[in-house]
Amino acid sequence: MEIMAAVRAQRRSPLLQVVKSVVATVAAWLLSVLVIPDGPPPVFAAIAALLVVQPSLNQSFLKGIERSIGVLIGVVIASLLGLALGSASWVILVAVAVALLGAWAFKMTPGTTNQVGISALLVLALGAATPDYALIRVVETALGALIGFVVNLALVPPVAVAPAHARLDALGEEIAATMERLAAALETPQTYAQREELLLTARLMRPMRDQAQTAIDDAADSLALNPRSRRHRGELKEIRGLLERFSPVVTQVLGMTRAFYDRYNDELSEESAVIGIAEQLRRAAHDVRLALRLTGSASAPAVTTTLPALTTPYTVVTPTGDHWILIGALLEDLRRIHDEVSGEA
Repeated sequence: MEIMAAVRAQRRSPLLQVVKSVVATVAAWLLSVLVIPDGPPPVFAAIAALLVVQPSLNQSFLKGIERSIGVLIGVVIASLLGLALGSASWVILVAVAVALLGAWAFKMTPGTTNQVGISALLVLALGAATPDYALIRVVETALGALIGFVVNLALVPPVAVAPAHARLDALGEEIAATMERLAAALETPQTYAQREELLLTARLMRPMRDQAQTAIDDAADSLALNPRSRRHRGELKEIRGLLERFSPVVTQVLGMTRAFYDRYNDELSEESAVIGIAEQLRRAAHDVRLALRLTGSASAPAVTTTLPALTTPYTVVTPTGDHWILIGALLEDLRRIHDEVSGEA
């Protein structure tokens, strides 16, 4: 099962991505044959085109640069060593070692380092180490990288704003649901198992927040160099701004849940102040969902009113015993939540 998990993804890559890779590889091969009719098969061009077709145009551009630089350095190293030492098999191994060590010495990225070694290996294994051959392979690689980028640009450049919206919607709904669960727990006596479940469920907000941040970063990357980016930049800005407001709320709600877990006792639900805090939590949950609706989320749950609910002044009755410690902490976190959700922070 571990082997299968290492080679199989949870879901397939988009079919369009596969089609673009096929088109780019075939086009690079055919065009290279036309441009450079005499010579070995255009393996360098096909590989470059295949690798350059990435999920975003920005990644395609960077991969094309990485590929071209790696091939150039690897070809130069292989050609020089081939001219100096000949074409024996051991020269290939020396060239690969020198190429990898040289890339490491100049702090090149792992992708460029591997490309330098692969290029040195292919030049000596598939062709003659001559200046003309080396120059042709560099041109061939640049041509393949260019074709890969053009194909990725021409065939519906991908925009990943919708997945970012979906991740943010899921986070916002989980924040609201956690507030409502905590409100219900404040109003009724809780067993130890119930408090454990409440805290463990609340901790799910952190990975969801990280997933939303990653999705937004991917969306921003998909818009770089993308001709379709203009219509989506405003939406992405709103999504990023709402995540910045939600991130501290995650911390506050998790802190409220932890404080409830640590300082709970069976008499807590009898405090009138606690009942009021539960109502304020439900109002805050309403306002989180309202914020999602205002960003244009199609999947955001319906709200009972389009006006913020966490605005009514709240007067706290003096708590009994040591309950004031928990109640004070909850009230302070509520104040911070209000400031973040309302945008007044």
